[in-house]
Amino acid sequence: MVIYLDNAATSWPKPKQMLEAMINFTNNVGANPGRSGHRLSVEAGRIVCDARDNIAKLFNIEDPMHVVFGLNATDGLNLAIRGTLRKGDHVITSSMEHNSVMRPLRDLEKEGVEITVVQCSKEGFLAPEDVIPAIKKNTKLIVMNHGSNVVGSLLPLREVGKIAREHHIRFAIDAAQTAGVIPIDFKKDNVDLVAFTGHKGLLGPQGTGGLAITDLMTEKDLRHIRSGGTGSKSEFEVQPEFFPDKYESGTMNTVGLAGLVAGVQFILDEGIDKIHAREMRHTKRFIKGLQDIPDVILYGGKDETRQTATMSINIKDMSQSDIGLILDEEYDIMVRVGLHCAPLAHRTIGTLPRGTVRLAAGYFTTDKEVEVALGAIKEIADNKGSAKAKAKAIPRNESICKPGAGKMAKK
Repeated sequence: MVIYLDNAATSWPKPKQMLEAMINFTNNVGANPGRSGHRLSVEAGRIVCDARDNIAKLFNIEDPMHVVFGLNATDGLNLAIRGTLRKGDHVITSSMEHNSVMRPLRDLEKEGVEITVVQCSKEGFLAPEDVIPAIKKNTKLIVMNHGSNVVGSLLPLREVGKIAREHHIRFAIDAAQTAGVIPIDFKKDNVDLVAFTGHKGLLGPQGTGGLAITDLMTEKDLRHIRSGGTGSKSEFEVQPEFFPDKYESGTMNTVGLAGLVAGVQFILDEGIDKIHAREMRHTKRFIKGLQDIPDVILYGGKDETRQTATMSINIKDMSQSDIGLILDEEYDIMVRVGLHCAPLAHRTIGTLPRGTVRLAAGYFTTDKEVEVALGAIKEIADNKGSAKAKAKAIPRNESICKPGAGKMAKK
């Protein structure tokens, strides 16, 4: 049985209700929402509406129609960033960003958008007062992650939101690491755009997510970035100009949204405060245990009250790939190693180009699993020489993307 500590990439396991909802949709509904008038299509449409309602409840949004679905948080961020910024605009971001923020921004930089990156501390924290000097007359957007996917450090959401509101600047957050785990309130936090993904803290399936948009924004405030069939205004060859159809072209991942409904309902039923408290308990134990192991380097703020359950380590004189491989092959512990699609964040904490070993507990992680993982890391750190030799002896898997890798071997 494996110990899964890769929840920052994808949460696992999922609530049983998620799978049951997806099976029920496949077996008993299966139709296309918003494209037909028969009962199965209507039922599919109801599932989509339920998904909007649950996200709206979670984020305290008055109008569920301002919840737009797409593929994931990256998709939502592209809509928030590309839909808001124009040539000549200025945008502010932080030095702890994932490439899902930085790559769209760098693309737009080539098109005449100006970028200011506010430097965070080596622990991954942002001082909100550092945002103010970065503001210019043409600042249109502040976009930052809510929680780092490398060290778990939390952005001072409410403070930055207040600054943005006072200066009449749109505020967008990447909530990939926090939605479903850390409370987000559109009104109290003064956020305008929240990009979320279904497959992490929301306990839903992969291929779900999108963008939640403040009630204060209208369709004129946000351009669409894709066009096509919506099932509405079909007599026109131009994109509809109303929420949410303006931003949702093509057939949805309705079976995925059925699973997302169940995942978010599980969170609403359990209570996000209970979920957060459980993850803080695991984080506190990991921090204490890792700091007690000689030769283990723990990055970040080392404060469970200021971070998610994600943390990064290195072991002196060992490569991340060796550590990850031994944890997988010898201890059945799943972690992620490398740069985590966040080179800017690794530069900030001083681990570029080396990277780190990332541990990320989740709501279904047990206390015993935390202790077993700490024991395994201690054994590896205490026996570095033999561990490195063991890593070299373990066959490395070929890339899953290598041509022919997906074909079954011939007997």
